[in-house]
Amino acid sequence: MKNQWVEFYKGIVTVKITGKGIERLLNRLTKKGLHIWQVKRHGTETVTIKLRLEDVHKLRAAARGSECKVHFLNRTGAPFLLKRLLKNSGFAAGTFVFFAVIMFLSNMIWAIEIKGANPATEYQIRKELDKMGVKIGKLQFFVDDVSTIQRELTNNIEALTWVGVELKGTTYRMQVVEKNEPEQPEYASPRNLVAKKKAVIVDMFVEQGDPVVNIHDHVTAGQLLVSGVIGREEQSIIIPAKGEILGETWYWCKVELPLESSFQTFSGNEKRKHYLKIGSVAVPVWGFGKPEFSKFETETNEKKIRFIKWELPISYVASTHRESEQVTRTYSNEKAIQAAKEIARNEIKSKLTEDATIKGEKVLHQSIENGKVNLSIHFQIIENIAEGQPIIQGDDE
Repeated sequence: MKNQWVEFYKGIVTVKITGKGIERLLNRLTKKGLHIWQVKRHGTETVTIKLRLEDVHKLRAAARGSECKVHFLNRTGAPFLLKRLLKNSGFAAGTFVFFAVIMFLSNMIWAIEIKGANPATEYQIRKELDKMGVKIGKLQFFVDDVSTIQRELTNNIEALTWVGVELKGTTYRMQVVEKNEPEQPEYASPRNLVAKKKAVIVDMFVEQGDPVVNIHDHVTAGQLLVSGVIGREEQSIIIPAKGEILGETWYWCKVELPLESSFQTFSGNEKRKHYLKIGSVAVPVWGFGKPEFSKFETETNEKKIRFIKWELPISYVASTHRESEQVTRTYSNEKAIQAAKEIARNEIKSKLTEDATIKGEKVLHQSIENGKVNLSIHFQIIENIAEGQPIIQGDDE
């Protein structure tokens, strides 16, 4: 039959006709334009036929004026299938809702376990997790991946040396290693304090030992500052010298800064797209179309969907396209010189201890050539120049 699929969508009825004059009834139906097929005879007074659902009422009207009786045996096709589906829709909907709820709950955060942290640090961690949106009841799709969570916690909480983050089912498990700030050990072995570098002494704080230099003295690297030998000759004793010797030291820094420079930056415009990834096929569910940006960078976050404890081959993918643009920064001569000085200060600070301070600075050389600022700066620094040097028994002081 050529139009079998068309008839299926319209509905097909199988009919048994019994009685005398079956042939006359079939001819009458054919003359009325009814489409009949698969006509099968079963004995002398019985035949089965198939016809369209829409022609059933015509069959009944024709059968009333004949000696035949009509019995409907079977109903097939889309209308009857839809009717059965609607009849069982409650069961189908309940099944769908059941699996949807189980899948929803399987991808929710149900617990956060933190091990290895004292109560104060654990409180800080949970507070930081709340800021990041990692909390009980939150869907895992909208939470950063474990590597990002680990990095953010380590960067934002000073008490942490390391934190391991693992997602196990619906539970985030965190193993914490806290910083142990050891007390500065008391030096039990005898030692002197000597100069680490060339300097002019500006202040002294000697706790133990015999100072052998004074304020305003010029000292060189390795020169004795505080002796660990106190007393006279045979009555002398050896102790670990303690103290801080603040000296003025000198640093030189050269900086080269172009007056005009180009770099990439984000404009603030972005387009977000969401996909349901099944295997290797990504089906868009929100944010259709291509980004309207000529240049952009893409950040993709993929979350596996779980059903109870099993990880399904289905993923939720969130993709963010951020517009990037090339920006040209141009300094005036005055601003370029100020920026170069700030670069020099930051470079010097990176070489110093936290307690060191910049006393003064002086530009030794300044020029603007070939679109660049060239600076040579001299810095005066106040810092502790003392370091320990062990005393070996038998040394002559």
